Amino acid sequence: MASPDLEKLAAVAEAAADAARREIRPRFRDVAVETKSDGSPVTEADRAAERAIRDVLREATPEIGILGEEYGEEGAAEGRRWLVDPIDGTIAFSRGIPLFGTLLALLEDGEPVLGLIDCTALDERLVGWRGGGVRRNGAPVRASRRDELAGAIVSHGDVFCFELCGERPALERMVREIPMLRGYTDAFGHAQVIAGTVDAMVDLYLNPWDAAATRILVSEAGGACRVVDRSGEGKGLGLVFGSPALVDRLHGWLAHR
Repeated sequence: MASPDLEKLAAVAEAAADAARREIRPRFRDVAVETKSDGSPVTEADRAAERAIRDVLREATPEIGILGEEYGEEGAAEGRRWLVDPIDGTIAFSRGIPLFGTLLALLEDGEPVLGLIDCTALDERLVGWRGGGVRRNGAPVRASRRDELAGAIVSHGDVFCFELCGERPALERMVREIPMLRGYTDAFGHAQVIAGTVDAMVDLYLNPWDAAATRILVSEAGGACRVVDRSGEGKGLGLVFGSPALVDRLHGWLAHR
């Protein structure tokens, strides 16, 4: 059963995403790129968007902690906590490619119960919460139910992520056996799987804020999601998600399950 409390918090998440849009859109294709200590790119749009998101979340839900990619953790780490990725797909954003998005999730005792993916440049937003289903710009969406790889569109994350996780053989098998294998990465790829336009995806070497929204959204859209947690080995999280039948098959191709 849907929770009225979560529905209200979804409205808060949408307000935070609106604030992020106001910072991101004017800077798209007009922003300098820096390199963080871990080698990943960052822009002033990432930082400004996260500051704007945090301002909205603090005002509306001061009792809930926040963990974000750019500014770390504040407030309580137990109970409820917001996870924030202001621009997921900064490489695409920094190169003027419109396939990036803002990710927001609400955790309860470590488990995602609400998620939002805002594909800012495309004006498409997915929102959902536990028991409430998923909507894209207000219209319900469902994950794919395709059960054969023939005719399926399957997406994957960056090749270097498979390398870092020791899963290059799984990627090579995907190349051999999936006729329509495509590299729709980051928030955009996740949104397409949740909405059923892409049938499944394998995405590895993720941070918690990269994965949380997708985990609850794909489940609420009727799909399956397998989490490969290798964070203790420094290899982060992996997700295999989408059509349940395809998820079972693709998950079985990974060496580290």
